[in-house]
Amino acid sequence: MESRLREQRFVFGEAAELYDRARPGYGAKLVDGVLGFAGVEGDGLRALEVGAGTGKATVAFASRGLRILALEPSPEMAEVARRNCAAFPRVRIETATFEDWWVEPQPFGLLFSAQAWHWVDPAVRHVKAAQVLAPGGTLALIWHRIRWRGEPLRDELEEVYRRLAPELYDQSPGFPGLTRRQEHGELLQEIRATGLFEQVHTRIHRWSETFTADGFVERLTTQSNHLLFDAARRSELFDGLRALVAAHGGEIVVPHDTVLALTHRRLGVMVAHSGTRAADPTPR
Repeated sequence: MESRLREQRFVFGEAAELYDRARPGYGAKLVDGVLGFAGVEGDGLRALEVGAGTGKATVAFASRGLRILALEPSPEMAEVARRNCAAFPRVRIETATFEDWWVEPQPFGLLFSAQAWHWVDPAVRHVKAAQVLAPGGTLALIWHRIRWRGEPLRDELEEVYRRLAPELYDQSPGFPGLTRRQEHGELLQEIRATGLFEQVHTRIHRWSETFTADGFVERLTTQSNHLLFDAARRSELFDGLRALVAAHGGEIVVPHDTVLALTHRRLGVMVAHSGTRAADPTPR
């Protein structure tokens, strides 16, 4: 299972340009929420981003004047991110995983991760986050999530997946296609269990997105489980989905929640810097 998860983690680079075109960005209200929680103006904040992808969240935060070091393990994704961030001289994109990145001695006031934190090694992610943050620094985790709310097309989408791609359906029963993951709940429990962070605050931004048949298929093509799926069967699945959307007027409306989890590194604890891997926390 672990090797498969790691394979999924790095497969996005195969569709880097499509990912950049088809995936949603991050709005001003969300950035306002993070900066307000951090209590620091953008120009005065040094930030570390984990899993920059093609720079969608990077650009949103960089536009506020933050100094950002953005880590992205896929060379293809990092190349697109550098292009997208070319107008922001205070942004540096480094091709590295968070696990293998060598911790810099100067702490960060903010660590943010959009759509990526669940791919980081559980043995490393939260302790190393505390390691790189200044005392009182902010950890901000962001996910776009699908929230079906009784839409009539959902059941028909489910049937297409059951018929043409039961393996994909079984990965997320009841939420085929634009899958909904539950990892963020477990991750928030992990944060609390470390004792290194203050209370975790969760905020929800609700929105909907309207797709044409082709746009819907493009979004699905950027998902790791679809990228790993057999190419011939994936083509058959996508033909079935296009036909379904066409039969319903040529558009599909997909409801989303953007989940924002915010916490501060707890004061009064010290985490030693130990290079690429996080050290065990030692109370001061």
